[in-house]
Amino acid sequence: MTDANCIFCKIIAGQIPSRKVYEDEHVFSFHDINPWAPVHFLIIPKLHIPSMAHLAPEHAGLMGHMMTLAPKLALQEGCNPYPDGGFRIVVNNGAEGGQEVHHLHMHVMGGPRPWLRG
Repeated sequence: MTDANCIFCKIIAGQIPSRKVYEDEHVFSFHDINPWAPVHFLIIPKLHIPSMAHLAPEHAGLMGHMMTLAPKLALQEGCNPYPDGGFRIVVNNGAEGGQEVHHLHMHVMGGPRPWLRG
């Protein structure tokens, strides 16, 4: 299920270019076009889910996949390992939560401080 008007669905379909980090049958990951940190990429489901508020029990495996993929990709993209290194995961939900694109997405941000946004 996709949304023809969704910018992230268009990125997944290759209609809009991106700097791909990772792709499998369930998710697509790409660098943020306006990074807040030295490492900043997004992980998005290929299934169009508008927000965290739209998750259902059948999405538990997908969310688990995204969460367990984040540390692997963070290291791959240049984050230093735990415990001295690390990264931040941010999922904005709804207008008051700062969500700008209504396709569920996870920001993974890391790298040497002092990046203070987010």
